[in-house]
Amino acid sequence: MGKSLLFSFLLIVAGGTAPLFAQGLHFSQFYNAPLLISPANTALMPENDFRVGANYRNQWGNVPAPFRTISAFGDAQLFRNASSTSWLGVGGAFFSDVAGNGNLALTKFQVSAAYHIQLGDYNMISVGLGAAYVQRSVDFGKLTFDTQWDGFTFNPRSANGETNSFQKTSYADICAGVNYAFFPNENVYIKLGAGLLHINNPQESFYKMDNKLGMRPTGNLDMLFRVSESVIADISGYYTYQRGASESVFGAQFSYNVTPKENRPSIFIVGLYHRLNDAIIPLVGFEWNKIRMTASVDITTSGMSSATGGYGAFEISLVYQGLYNAGSRNRNAYNCPRF
Repeated sequence: MGKSLLFSFLLIVAGGTAPLFAQGLHFSQFYNAPLLISPANTALMPENDFRVGANYRNQWGNVPAPFRTISAFGDAQLFRNASSTSWLGVGGAFFSDVAGNGNLALTKFQVSAAYHIQLGDYNMISVGLGAAYVQRSVDFGKLTFDTQWDGFTFNPRSANGETNSFQKTSYADICAGVNYAFFPNENVYIKLGAGLLHINNPQESFYKMDNKLGMRPTGNLDMLFRVSESVIADISGYYTYQRGASESVFGAQFSYNVTPKENRPSIFIVGLYHRLNDAIIPLVGFEWNKIRMTASVDITTSGMSSATGGYGAFEISLVYQGLYNAGSRNRNAYNCPRF
């Protein structure tokens, strides 16, 4: 199999039938990767000053082109006014994604900023901008080719005939976003957001070809409702589209406070999400002292289930949120269901 044919096959496996360079960065727990969805989410926190988080995803471990994706991020509020109705958010994130035997890799460093303005007692708008440095690489030396077949046997240890086998490229990437939040009382919080990735249509190619990334719009909806003194429901959805390929994830999770009378509640989390035409995603988690850990599994329901055995991916996220003044338990800047 020649380089061009093998590489085309790898890209089809990685990106589906859409004309993409490879699968775009994504997490089933999109709500735990706020800076990936939109820079307008930078430091949008109702009761904390800063947060740090990490994500790990292992996808398609049973097929020849598995994906392993990790991220780490942090963001913080600055210049909050005296009435806590506006502030600047700044943040940074690191993403790494590796796929297949050829280590088709993406490494991304991103910075973002957003300004949040409360329009009245029940409304807030956020506008954000982000910039990233992205590097792509692939190692053809780790792949096998037809030149390693001598007519009788196949020897993967013999030279594959590829010169300059390690290829890499890099580019700058720009994104922007906007959010609108509505919080009529302490029992309801609704946020609607939109983002636009790859605004500058960066060129992504190992061979100096004119392969430009198409703009990728995103949309997300998050609705929190206090069900009782001990239960909060979070209903959310996420949508993105790029050059004929799309992803839609929606579902709900419920947080149950088992220690409602304590200052540091112990919170159990269960949820269920669905990626349209692809997977069912159950979720479990636990939060204590503002440290939240959640784990989920993608149960494949699409045609890929025969290859994956129904196991699409495993994902785990860890997020910590805190205050600059540790002596203050909460900041009630605006209405939001909270324990």
